[in-house]
Amino acid sequence: MFLPLPQDAIHKAWLYRTLTAIIDDQYLFDNLRFKGGTCGAMRGFLDRFSVDLDFDYIGIKKDLPLINKHLKDIFKNLGLEIKDHSLKAPQYFLKYPSKTKSRNTLKVDITFPPPQNNKYETVRLEEIDRLIQSQTIESMFANKLVALIERFEKNNSIAGRDVYDIHHYFLNGYKYDQDIILERRKTSDVKIFLEELKIFIEKTITEKILTQDLNMLLSPEKFKRIRKILKKEVLMFIQDDIDRN
Repeated sequence: MFLPLPQDAIHKAWLYRTLTAIIDDQYLFDNLRFKGGTCGAMRGFLDRFSVDLDFDYIGIKKDLPLINKHLKDIFKNLGLEIKDHSLKAPQYFLKYPSKTKSRNTLKVDITFPPPQNNKYETVRLEEIDRLIQSQTIESMFANKLVALIERFEKNNSIAGRDVYDIHHYFLNGYKYDQDIILERRKTSDVKIFLEELKIFIEKTITEKILTQDLNMLLSPEKFKRIRKILKKEVLMFIQDDIDRN
């Protein structure tokens, strides 16, 4: 995984330590599916730093307390302090020991229920020498397209990294699973969603939003190269797909 700053190696170490412990827990391995930015970066689909661990839970609702128990046991064994957590779903903000003044908190976030059309595959994460079951790139791309607009609808927040990831996926020729978009947006036509997304980006994405998020995840050189063209090229890619649908 790319590191913007030398001190980010500490966060990366704790991220990988926590992920390894989760994978090595057989119950969690069987029921969780890796996804999100860290998954994309570790699988070589993204070229940015990522700070959180995201999973889909594919089990049943009544077993969620057992998921929480296994996670809490792991956090305790690793010496991670739970700073905050959600009462609605397994979501934890964890503090790890650090003598630096940089970030010292990582988030573990689990989605339940995940979209039924999500697809998964078993892959090897070379950086931690582990097999894991993760979303396919087509599922990751589709969920990322929807996440950009749904963050705003649900939390009135915008993540500049969503725009960057969408741009990177388009630029590298990856495809997205249209069925996931249709399911999540409850529409019968992907073109309707793409037109909605294009308008949303045109109206709400500013250089300030991109800077606030991405300057911590990219090197200064990389961010300088991309920030002026990021929004424009994402809109171009989306318009191309609108024209094809």
